[in-house]
Amino acid sequence: MTNEPAKLPEKTTARSEVDAFLQKLAATPTAKPNRGQRGRLVFALDATASRQRTWDRASHIQGEMFKETAALGGLDVQLVFYRGFGEFSASPWLGTDADLLRQMTAVTCLGGKTQIGKLLRHAIAETKRQKVNAVVFVGDCMEESVDQLCDLAGELGLLNVPVFIFHEGRDARAAEAFRQFARLSNGACVPFDANSAQQLRELLSAVAVYAAGGRPALEDYSRRAGGATLLLTRQVAKP
Repeated sequence: MTNEPAKLPEKTTARSEVDAFLQKLAATPTAKPNRGQRGRLVFALDATASRQRTWDRASHIQGEMFKETAALGGLDVQLVFYRGFGEFSASPWLGTDADLLRQMTAVTCLGGKTQIGKLLRHAIAETKRQKVNAVVFVGDCMEESVDQLCDLAGELGLLNVPVFIFHEGRDARAAEAFRQFARLSNGACVPFDANSAQQLRELLSAVAVYAAGGRPALEDYSRRAGGATLLLTRQVAKP
């Protein structure tokens, strides 16, 4: 495996970054629709000290994921986070926004190093027990071996579990690593501004719809939702 040189993030607008993310999401290979079964989404967040503001914001808007997937058979979400000195936690699978909100509001962020490797290994183990349709990760830095994490991301790609990464901040090393993880898992990575609740809401809803119903559901969602998601109806990649 060759390591690409680190690149500074390109200067683009928040809207163009959302559009690019949604376009990549539309082109992501997907398993067959769930045929009435509930989608399964691992919702993972970095809960180290710098993350409290984004954690609080995500807590307030997470209900949109359940709302948008109800007609597709529903969505089960597992909340995963790491913080402090090696603390790593995964909730039971949750089927309502109230259950997920209760779990999220009980957590406060605590300083510590990243544990993305544990997260990726956890997602691999979960999907080997029962299919996971997608992984969402929200974080701002990466302090582990890029090569080891790329290997784990590639394994998720082979299992058809795309990783969708929302990268907050301007850490160039993390940005390049996150792009590689997304590429190897057949997912996508987009920078985002924690001040934009609407942006995060759109992105989380799009991935949740994808997890619950695959690409056809995502195309339908883009037609209904408008805004940035309208791009999907024009640029969605056909199987």
